[in-house]
Amino acid sequence: MEGIGYFDIRHVQGRTTSIDIDNGSIETATESFFDHAVIRALGHTGWGIILVDNFQDMGDAAIEALLADARVISGYTGGEVHLAEPVRGSSMVPAMQEDPREVSLQEKTDILRDLEKAVKIPEVVNSRVNYAERAERVMFRDSSGFEKSYEICRCGFGVMAVASRNGILQMGYERRHTLRGLNIRHHQELARTAAKRAVSLLDAIPARGGIMNAVLDPELAGVFAHEAVGHASEGDLVQEGNSILAGKIGERIGDPGLTIVDDPSLPEFGFEPFDAEGSAARATPIIEKGVVANYLHSRETLAAVGQGMAGHARAMAGEPPLVRMSNTFIEAGESSLEEIMAECGHGIYLAGSRGGQVDPGRGVFQFNAEYGYLIEGGECTRMVRDVSLSGEILKTLFSLRLCGRDKKMHQGYCGKGGQSVPVSDGAPHVLLADAVVGGSGRD
Repeated sequence: MEGIGYFDIRHVQGRTTSIDIDNGSIETATESFFDHAVIRALGHTGWGIILVDNFQDMGDAAIEALLADARVISGYTGGEVHLAEPVRGSSMVPAMQEDPREVSLQEKTDILRDLEKAVKIPEVVNSRVNYAERAERVMFRDSSGFEKSYEICRCGFGVMAVASRNGILQMGYERRHTLRGLNIRHHQELARTAAKRAVSLLDAIPARGGIMNAVLDPELAGVFAHEAVGHASEGDLVQEGNSILAGKIGERIGDPGLTIVDDPSLPEFGFEPFDAEGSAARATPIIEKGVVANYLHSRETLAAVGQGMAGHARAMAGEPPLVRMSNTFIEAGESSLEEIMAECGHGIYLAGSRGGQVDPGRGVFQFNAEYGYLIEGGECTRMVRDVSLSGEILKTLFSLRLCGRDKKMHQGYCGKGGQSVPVSDGAPHVLLADAVVGGSGRD
C-alpha cells in the first residue's frame, strides 16, 4: 500500500477461565471469550497502530481501510524507525497431557475446593485458592507475505494460607503454572506445604540485617536473574539509556562461572513458538561466563542498538509488542548444595520471593525473601522471617562465588508498559559473598 513501508497484523482470539475460592466460599467461577487484533503500519515518520476488537468478523475491504487509517496515524507519530531483517522459524508447541478445555468449570471448581480444604490445619485462619486458564489462537501475517499461526493453552493455580497466633500473622504460598495441560489434580500435599510454612513462620525469629554470606534458593536466585539482569538487557531500555548494561557488550561483569540466558523456545511457561513480530524464538545468552554477550531485541531495537538477537518482542492480546523476557535463568554450575553450604560457613539461607523492586538504570535492587534460615557451620539452623536482599547489580554479580547443579524453574507473570505476560525464571542454588541482607531483628 502506498505510503506504508511495512505492516503486520497480529490476531489473537480465545477463552479465559477464572476461579477464586476464599475460605471455602466461591468468589469467582467464570469463563469469558476475547477476539483482539493489532494492526501496525510503518510510514515515513513512524508507526501507526490500531487496536481492533471482533477482528474475525472483518473482511478484506475493512482491513484495507484500517491499514489506510494506520498510515494516516503514522504521519503524526514522529521519529524515523528502521527494522532489522527477521530470522524466520517456529518451535513446536508442547503437547498437553490433559487439555483443560475438556474439563468442565464445575469439575475444576470441585477439585479446587478439595485443594483449599487441605490448607485447614491448626492455627491457619485464612485460606485462598485461585485458578487461571487462558487458551489462545494466535495468527500473524505481515507485508512480506509471511504468515504463521499457533494454538496454546496455559493454566495455573496458587494456594495461600495465613496462620495466626497471639496477634502475629504469617503467610505461606505455593503456585504452579504450566502449558502442558491441566495441573490442579492431586496437589493436597502442596497445599499443606503452604499451610505448614505459614505456621512455622510463627515461630521464626526476625532476621538481623548486615553484610554476610548468603545462599539463595533457585526461586530467589531466578528472581534476581529476571529482575536485576533480564530487564537491564532489554533493548528498549538500553536504547533509552535506562540500563546499567548499556555499552558493556564484551565487558566482564561477573564471575566466570556465571551464565544467564533467556530462551523463549524452552518448553516452560514463558514459551512462544515465534515472537509477536514473527521472528524465530531462540536462546540468547545475556551473560556468558561472566561477560555481557547480548541484549534482547525487537526488530526495531536491534536495528537501533545492535549487539544481540531479535525474537524477544512479546505482547498481550490486543496490545502492541514490547521487548520482553520469556524463560530467563542462571545456568547450572558444578557445585553440590552441600559444597555451597560448607563454603558459606556462617551466613543466611534465603528462600522464596515476596516481590521487590529494581531500577535497571541506576543498577540497584531490593527483593524480599519468603523465609530463610541462619547458616552456622555450614548447616541451616533457626528459621528467620522478614528478610530481604538488596544491593548494586554489578557488585552483586561479582560477589557470586558458586553455582549449584540443581537448576529449577519457577513460573509467574511479568509486568511492563501496562502489559502482563507469562514467564519462567530459574537458577540453581547460588552463593553470594558479602551480600547486603535486610531484616527487622534487633541485637
